Amino acid sequence: MHDIDTTKYVVHANITAEGFVEKSDVVGAIFGQTEGLLGEELDLRDLQKSSRIGRIEVNVESKGGKSSGEILIPSGLDKVETAILAASLETIDRVGPCVAHVDVTKMEDIRATKRKRITDRAKEIMRNVIETTIDSDMMVSEVKQSVRMEEITQYKNLPAGPNIDNSDAIIIVEGRADVLNLLKYGIKNTIAVEGTNIPATIPKLSKRKTVTAFFDGDRGGDLILKELLQVAEVDYVATSPEGRSVEDMSYKEISKALHNKAPSEQVENSKGKKPQEQIKVIQRKKAKATEKNVDSLAPFKTHLEELEGTLKARMLDEEKNVVKETTVRDLATELKDTDASVKGVVFDGLITQRIVDLAKEKDLEYVVGIKEGDVAKRPTSLKILTSESV
Repeated sequence: MHDIDTTKYVVHANITAEGFVEKSDVVGAIFGQTEGLLGEELDLRDLQKSSRIGRIEVNVESKGGKSSGEILIPSGLDKVETAILAASLETIDRVGPCVAHVDVTKMEDIRATKRKRITDRAKEIMRNVIETTIDSDMMVSEVKQSVRMEEITQYKNLPAGPNIDNSDAIIIVEGRADVLNLLKYGIKNTIAVEGTNIPATIPKLSKRKTVTAFFDGDRGGDLILKELLQVAEVDYVATSPEGRSVEDMSYKEISKALHNKAPSEQVENSKGKKPQEQIKVIQRKKAKATEKNVDSLAPFKTHLEELEGTLKARMLDEEKNVVKETTVRDLATELKDTDASVKGVVFDGLITQRIVDLAKEKDLEYVVGIKEGDVAKRPTSLKILTSESV
């Protein structure tokens, strides 16, 4: 119906006539009875020629000797001019030989209608996009998991991650499912003992690697750990939360368990306690020590909150004041050139082995990041903290 590209409004009007009239009669009455009424600038014929008024639509029916219908006039005029034009329709009192009456019912803003249609369609599109995004996320997750499962290797016939031979530190777990779960979260330096009767490969590896034993906190895990401590050189011991298995732990649980690992000599020297019970005692002591140090960790929390989302890093002095601020991308380079006044670094990113090694090389006291990555070698002189631990 809208035959002009610049339509802004549509005038809707009802017409009634005391007799039989046709569409052409109504259109003729509109042009004839408004001619000269509003001056040259708003003359309907001129406006239609200049395409500022579109084709007038009339739908009329006659019943019982009377006629009624609707008039639609598309307008490219502004709101005021269109309202004046609409009001002029109500001056029509005859159509052909019949007495008539015109009543303007509304002036529709086409742009508002279009905006509503656009908004409704946009909502529909967004819903579809969200559904697609969810599907895409699931696909990405499945592909990543599939790739990591494909990364599982055999080291001397034992299930292992691809970095087991190249890494200076390894994590020993019970079975293949444990290796797969750690691979899912990017931990690739894991090897499984596949139950009791520890294979000779494990003791040999332990002589040239930093070893963390990471078993389930049940009787089976206790038995394997006891045997492992007898035949291999174990440096640290970690355990799963009560009632959980390593194979179904979340990333957060795994990170926490490895962070709270205990030196093996403390576990071996425990009297009358199972190894896993002793680990829990050590963890509780660590937790209490952390509680006592809440005030000292508060500045780190403040720095992390201020840096969140900025991808920046801050080098701090002994009083935890900012010595220098840089980008996470340039952090490694800046650490190499840092001076003795820098005692630690806080940054909006993942703590990597490279950052830890540089921090140790520069005798820093602490490294604070959002999360901890695959850090195998943890210097005892360096505190490694994350947003969860501060």
